[in-house]
Amino acid sequence: MRKHLKFTFLICTIALFVGSCSSDDGSIFDTPIPDNTGGEEEDDSEEPEVATIVFNEAVPSSNITTASASGEAGTNVTGRVIFTSDATTQRRMYITQNYLGQGEMPFSSFDLVSDDLTKALKADGSIDLDGATKKEIDFSFPLPVPDIENGEIVYSFWTTTGKGDFRDSEKRLALGVGQITVTIGTGANPAAAVREFTGVKLFAPAQDGTTESFFSLLNETVYRINVGPEFRAFWDFGYYYGASGDSAGDNASFASTEQYDASFGFAVEGLEPGADEENAATETLNQMFFASSTTIDAAAFDAITLNGELNFIASSDAQKITNLSVGDVVEFVDNYGKKGLIKITAIEPGFNNNDFIEFDVKIQP
Repeated sequence: MRKHLKFTFLICTIALFVGSCSSDDGSIFDTPIPDNTGGEEEDDSEEPEVATIVFNEAVPSSNITTASASGEAGTNVTGRVIFTSDATTQRRMYITQNYLGQGEMPFSSFDLVSDDLTKALKADGSIDLDGATKKEIDFSFPLPVPDIENGEIVYSFWTTTGKGDFRDSEKRLALGVGQITVTIGTGANPAAAVREFTGVKLFAPAQDGTTESFFSLLNETVYRINVGPEFRAFWDFGYYYGASGDSAGDNASFASTEQYDASFGFAVEGLEPGADEENAATETLNQMFFASSTTIDAAAFDAITLNGELNFIASSDAQKITNLSVGDVVEFVDNYGKKGLIKITAIEPGFNNNDFIEFDVKIQP
């Protein structure tokens, strides 16, 4: 499966900064303030301007919701985030990155192994605002500027009162959303290309949730449902092969996460939140709407390259599609309004756990 996530080196840089600031006695985001009153002469040299966003729940008139910085390719610019809550408890911070207008992606550090970082990050990649950070956050970080001539990189920041969603900033929102925009050259972005995933393989499900039966359009990842509740907002749709129960006769089928148990005919362990999970009472599952394409065949699917070429797709009201065959093209609209196509490339029919479906995806960024 091709990956299109941008700038993992940038992800690691901010994560290392966050991890290195942690201590047992203070906030992991404490930013030292220089003391210029100790008798030494202040440095009159001009300091570079820091792109700063500010949210103050008690004094919203002081909010600075956007900031910008110009960067030279191959250098760094500095960003600063100050979030102060009053009545609200901030429990997590979410950060996304929109690189050259190609769509917002999670800004986290799944691939970086660090004892300090493990303490600072939740499993879904959000920042754990424990201790003093629940009320006041103030941290700065370097933003490396990529080696490009023109374009923009937009970073979005918000905090939540519980488990949030990288694709839905309103979910349990505490403070935000603020944005820092880094401009290179003219700031003009190229035409947005579709995001493309190839060779995605999902297996017929096991009721205990141990098979790789679900897919995330967010991070192009196949999931077992028993991996844990941190990833519930990532799951978009699953595969099943109807051979028994309420799904008799469906054969190779997709269903949205929300409608999966009802479509499959059996409850898959881990799909619905347990009573003891964080935010269990208000948890939601992703919807997704499918339709067989009447205008796009396999050859036309292969020819699509730009975001705008998917604008023709209209949402159906069906959260499952059944009796899929090799060569079929499926239109879809996901929970967040993104439009896309799925082309079926292989099916190993059956409901045993080594039976599968394989497909390619093109989706708007």
